[in-house]
Amino acid sequence: MRCALAISLLLLCPLSFSARIHRSSSARHRFMHLYPCPSTGKKTGACPGWVIDHRVPLSCGGADAPSNMNWQSVADAKSKDRWERLLCRHVEPEPNDPSEPR
Repeated sequence: MRCALAISLLLLCPLSFSARIHRSSSARHRFMHLYPCPSTGKKTGACPGWVIDHRVPLSCGGADAPSNMNWQSVADAKSKDRWERLLCRHVEPEPNDPSEPR
């Protein structure tokens, strides 16, 4: 499973992790409204033990939209983030214009 994820991320990543990626707080709020926190059931506030993850990372061209987000445990997120950094670090960064929709 990890190998397949690694290969797919390697093929999809056009940006380096050193590039600054604009993140939309309104997209995060829309996601939380649609999918409440798994540990508290609330649509706002902290979600202990969970983070919002982008299925296709922003640095790999993924959309900063609720359709590209899911809840992920903190441990799983750290593991996935390590793979993403390893796979995308050799790619040249492209400028990110926050005014352009993804």
